[in-house]
Amino acid sequence: MENSEPAVLVEGLHKAYGDTRALDGLDMTVERGTVHAILGPNGAGKTTLVRTLATLLRVQRGRVEVDGVDVATRPRDVRRRIGLLGQHAALDEELSGRQNLELFGRLHHLGDRRAATRAGELLERFGLADTGKRPVSGYSGGMRRRLDLAASLIVDPAVLFLDEPTTGLDPRGRTEVWESVRSLVGAGTTVLLTTQYLEEADQLADLISVVDGGRVIAEGTADRLKGMVGGDRLDVVIADPGRLAEAAVVLGRLFGGSGAFDLDQLVKFDQSSGEGERARRISLPVADRRGALARAVRALDAEGIEAEDLAVRRPTLDEVFLRLTGSPAEPPADAAGAPASPAAGVPAAPGTT
Repeated sequence: MENSEPAVLVEGLHKAYGDTRALDGLDMTVERGTVHAILGPNGAGKTTLVRTLATLLRVQRGRVEVDGVDVATRPRDVRRRIGLLGQHAALDEELSGRQNLELFGRLHHLGDRRAATRAGELLERFGLADTGKRPVSGYSGGMRRRLDLAASLIVDPAVLFLDEPTTGLDPRGRTEVWESVRSLVGAGTTVLLTTQYLEEADQLADLISVVDGGRVIAEGTADRLKGMVGGDRLDVVIADPGRLAEAAVVLGRLFGGSGAFDLDQLVKFDQSSGEGERARRISLPVADRRGALARAVRALDAEGIEAEDLAVRRPTLDEVFLRLTGSPAEPPADAAGAPASPAAGVPAAPGTT
């Protein structure tokens, strides 16, 4: 009989450090066999939540269950049901991939034979069988993260907590981890994910919870959250920066009606573009997705204004994040500790303190 109870249930969870409230009556339900992402600005309470669910912090007040087991009263039983992948790899650089997994297996009391068998299964599952005998010090970033992910599955957990699993990885490494996560969920594992990358939540999550001030302030699918900031938007890059204001008026009147309108509210200048493009880009809401491009081209042509690029797009999770939290998404640090380059093509959210 299929288990219909949620994989994770959180009701009225409170956690304070002195006078600071990290969690302030947080409620959340994570359905089985799904990826549930948590987004929020620094200090929102995301990592505190994950550490509480993983029994690393005590429940001060509220109800918390993982795989149907009460976290406050039966923490040991919870630990047998979960896996945890933290922000930093917990691997021995001098040992091989296989030796690392066998070590984790023995730490989980699997015994030498079962630990060796499980290590072989996981190396094969994560595409590391050919490199299992190599020292981890020679692994790429993506390979290390996949091995770390394999180690978190040594006891085949029902629920896996991923706390910023791809921070510091290049796009190829992130893609490798994403593919592994999809495979896990396809096999029935439930994943609770905190991430700095908004695109990561967009790509992986069945449901997204936006956390701020220790509470869930919005929840839904990526499409539903994007719908909260309006419908489609028209993006136009003007060839001549000197005609930007004129183009904004033309497009504002075209899509905002013939009456009076607030140009600053109707037309949003894109703050995520590079400096050279920022002064030439206009973004505004449109109702008619199919006809918007043609109407915009005709209106600008009539005024002799050249458009270098036109596109109709859905709102992004960056815009959702800004609307809900009042904070723009910030680039996370790369592997060297510097902010990740926007050229990597992955929008980013703040950290998960």
